[in-house]
Amino acid sequence: MQEILSGISGGWWMFFETFWALVLGFALSGIVQAFVSRKRMRESLGDDSAATLVKATFFGIVSSSCSYAASALAKSLFSKGANFTASMVFMFASTNLVIDMGIVLWILMGWQFALAELIGGIVMIILLRVFIPLFISSKLIENARKSMDSGHEEMATSTAKLSFFNRQKWSEAAGYTIGDFTMLRVELIVGYLIAGFAMTLVPMRFWEALFIPGYGFWSALENALIGPVLAFISFVCSLGNISLAAALWHGGISFGGVIAFIFADLLAFPIVMIYRRIYGGALALRLALVFWLVMSLSGLITEGIFHLLNLIPTEHKMAAMGMRTSTLVLNIVALILLGVIIWLYRARNRGETSTEFAKDYVCGMQVRVADAPAKEEVNGTIYYFCMDGCREAFVKDPEKFLPH
Repeated sequence: MQEILSGISGGWWMFFETFWALVLGFALSGIVQAFVSRKRMRESLGDDSAATLVKATFFGIVSSSCSYAASALAKSLFSKGANFTASMVFMFASTNLVIDMGIVLWILMGWQFALAELIGGIVMIILLRVFIPLFISSKLIENARKSMDSGHEEMATSTAKLSFFNRQKWSEAAGYTIGDFTMLRVELIVGYLIAGFAMTLVPMRFWEALFIPGYGFWSALENALIGPVLAFISFVCSLGNISLAAALWHGGISFGGVIAFIFADLLAFPIVMIYRRIYGGALALRLALVFWLVMSLSGLITEGIFHLLNLIPTEHKMAAMGMRTSTLVLNIVALILLGVIIWLYRARNRGETSTEFAKDYVCGMQVRVADAPAKEEVNGTIYYFCMDGCREAFVKDPEKFLPH
């Protein structure tokens, strides 16, 4: 019981240490999502040229950091005409290069890991451009596109003037922020708890047997290959895997193995099942294998770069956890900011019904109607969803999710 309480305590202090960073990151993401048109994203991603992939990376960075939302939006962009490779780059950037992830990495593990996320992300995008066309045929991609409901019709969107002082846009930003928080709440809680238990309940000899040290390049290779496998079986993705990555680093995994594990949030088992449902079994299998190769190589290459620059931390330590005045002050400021965001969100909900946005009643995420990855008409009313999984759950029992 004492060890269980210690695990819960460890997870709590990780959350306490990073709460302000989560609020800041989600708020910044919500602001950009409200001010950047997704129609513009789609129209800019028509090929896999270097310029297009730079755009895909930028659009991904300023989008939601949720793995489920990213996979659904990538599917939506692809089905409406975006290039497949560009759509995958967008998806990776939106979960691995976002601001909130970098801040949380810096706090829990150190600036070296935040920098490695950026450098490794660039390496990974280059590798995606090389390996996707090499291992996934254009025939498979086109068959997947044809099997989708392309939904080329565009619905009316807001004509509100894009101004920094536009109250409507700030309310929409609040909606995105609250929606992302709501959708990721389970991932975050599970991630912190697993990380806490991993540090207290799992004996060090287990990690030593899993992450084989002392063999130079071969140890680095083994760790980089096993990182994505652990992500696959952990069921934790999005920001939830950062806290677990910190626990793995503490357990002895190599620098490159940590980076590969962090990048593998899009290889968690539930996400792979989403690929299967979206693109079909054959394409999903190849996509998962390509992702594994790209994540592992990115981790290995990043470790090599940091080794040459002598930037790899010499000790496998996490940031000290506890009640620090600076963190407490930042968290209080974050709570005030969150209060303002909630006020904007509720004020918007009390006002006129928006024709541009809808709420996914299953996960709580805000969805732009014109770009909704899924929709369903029930009893004469059209409902919009962030992904097919939410739509399917809603159709089975609408009354379970609708407000009473």
